[in-house]
Amino acid sequence: MDAMTAGRMLDHLEREVEHRLARLHDDEESLRHDRADGTADDEHDPEGSTLSGEWAQVDALRRGAEAERAEIRAARERVASGTFGVCEVCGRPIADARLEVRPFARRCIACAA
Repeated sequence: MDAMTAGRMLDHLEREVEHRLARLHDDEESLRHDRADGTADDEHDPEGSTLSGEWAQVDALRRGAEAERAEIRAARERVASGTFGVCEVCGRPIADARLEVRPFARRCIACAA
Protein backbone atom coordinates (compact mmCIF):
# COMPACT_ATOMS: atom_id res chain seq x y z
CA MET A 1 0.00 0.00 0.00
CA ASP A 2 1.41 3.37 -0.94
CA ALA A 3 1.80 6.26 1.49
CA MET A 4 -0.98 8.33 -0.10
CA THR A 5 -3.53 5.52 0.21
CA ALA A 6 -2.38 4.84 3.77
CA GLY A 7 -2.72 8.52 4.63
CA ARG A 8 -6.28 8.67 3.30
CA MET A 9 -7.26 5.56 5.23
CA LEU A 10 -5.71 6.92 8.41
CA ASP A 11 -7.48 10.26 7.89
CA HIS A 12 -10.81 8.48 7.58
CA LEU A 13 -10.19 6.35 10.65
CA GLU A 14 -9.06 9.31 12.72
CA ARG A 15 -12.20 11.27 11.81
CA GLU A 16 -14.33 8.29 12.88
CA VAL A 17 -12.46 7.98 16.18
CA GLU A 18 -12.71 11.73 16.86
CA HIS A 19 -16.46 11.58 16.17
CA ARG A 20 -16.81 8.58 18.51
CA LEU A 21 -14.82 10.40 21.22
CA ALA A 22 -17.05 13.46 20.90
CA ARG A 23 -20.17 11.30 21.37
CA LEU A 24 -18.60 9.55 24.35
CA HIS A 25 -17.72 12.93 25.87
CA ASP A 26 -21.37 13.94 25.51
CA ASP A 27 -22.41 10.66 27.15
CA GLU A 28 -20.02 11.31 30.04
CA GLU A 29 -21.40 14.82 30.48
CA SER A 30 -24.94 13.45 30.53
CA LEU A 31 -24.03 10.87 33.16
CA ARG A 32 -22.21 13.52 35.20
CA HIS A 33 -25.34 15.68 35.05
CA ASP A 34 -27.55 12.74 36.08
CA ARG A 35 -25.34 12.06 39.08
CA ALA A 36 -25.11 15.71 40.08
CA ASP A 37 -28.81 16.52 40.03
CA GLY A 38 -29.55 13.96 42.73
CA THR A 39 -32.65 12.54 41.08
CA ALA A 40 -31.07 9.31 39.85
CA ASP A 41 -31.03 6.28 42.13
CA ASP A 42 -27.69 4.86 41.09
CA GLU A 43 -28.04 1.46 42.70
CA HIS A 44 -31.76 0.71 42.95
CA ASP A 45 -33.31 1.55 39.59
CA PRO A 46 -35.47 -1.46 38.68
CA GLU A 47 -35.96 -0.18 35.14
CA GLY A 48 -32.40 -0.45 33.88
CA SER A 49 -28.71 -0.43 34.45
CA THR A 50 -27.09 1.66 37.14
CA LEU A 51 -25.34 4.92 36.41
CA SER A 52 -22.16 3.29 37.69
CA GLY A 53 -22.50 0.52 35.12
CA GLU A 54 -23.16 3.00 32.33
CA TRP A 55 -20.25 5.15 33.50
CA ALA A 56 -17.91 2.14 33.43
CA GLN A 57 -19.06 1.22 29.92
CA VAL A 58 -18.61 4.74 28.55
CA ASP A 59 -15.21 4.99 30.24
CA ALA A 60 -14.06 1.69 28.70
CA LEU A 61 -15.25 2.77 25.24
CA ARG A 62 -13.48 6.12 25.63
CA ARG A 63 -10.21 4.48 26.67
CA GLY A 64 -10.45 2.11 23.70
CA ALA A 65 -11.05 4.97 21.28
CA GLU A 66 -8.12 6.93 22.75
CA ALA A 67 -5.88 3.89 22.32
CA GLU A 68 -7.05 3.55 18.71
CA ARG A 69 -6.30 7.23 18.10
CA ALA A 70 -2.78 6.71 19.49
CA GLU A 71 -2.29 3.74 17.14
CA ILE A 72 -3.44 5.84 14.18
CA ARG A 73 -1.02 8.61 15.10
CA ALA A 74 1.82 6.10 15.44
CA ALA A 75 0.92 4.74 11.99
CA ARG A 76 1.15 8.29 10.61
CA GLU A 77 4.67 8.50 12.03
CA ARG A 78 5.55 5.23 10.28
CA VAL A 79 4.19 6.63 7.01
CA ALA A 80 6.36 9.72 7.47
CA SER A 81 9.46 7.67 8.29
CA GLY A 82 8.91 5.21 5.44
CA THR A 83 8.39 2.19 7.71
CA PHE A 84 4.62 1.92 7.27
CA GLY A 85 3.63 -1.53 6.08
CA VAL A 86 6.83 -3.17 7.35
CA CYS A 87 6.52 -5.73 10.15
CA GLU A 88 8.27 -4.47 13.28
CA VAL A 89 9.20 -8.05 14.23
CA CYS A 90 10.46 -9.76 11.06
CA GLY A 91 10.95 -6.78 8.74
CA ARG A 92 8.87 -8.30 5.94
CA PRO A 93 6.05 -6.37 4.24
CA ILE A 94 2.63 -6.47 5.87
CA ALA A 95 0.05 -7.71 3.35
CA ASP A 96 -2.08 -4.99 1.78
CA ALA A 97 -5.22 -6.96 2.70
CA ARG A 98 -4.23 -6.76 6.39
CA LEU A 99 -3.47 -3.05 6.13
CA GLU A 100 -6.83 -2.40 4.46
CA VAL A 101 -8.60 -3.96 7.43
CA ARG A 102 -6.23 -2.67 10.08
CA PRO A 103 -4.22 0.26 8.68
CA PHE A 104 -2.34 0.75 11.93
CA ALA A 105 -1.08 -2.86 12.03
CA ARG A 106 2.51 -3.09 13.20
CA ARG A 107 3.03 -6.77 12.50
CA CYS A 108 2.43 -9.14 9.62
CA ILE A 109 -0.13 -11.90 10.10
CA ALA A 110 2.51 -14.52 10.91
CA CYS A 111 4.16 -12.41 13.62
CA ALA A 112 0.84 -11.21 15.02
CA ALA A 113 -0.25 -14.84 15.59
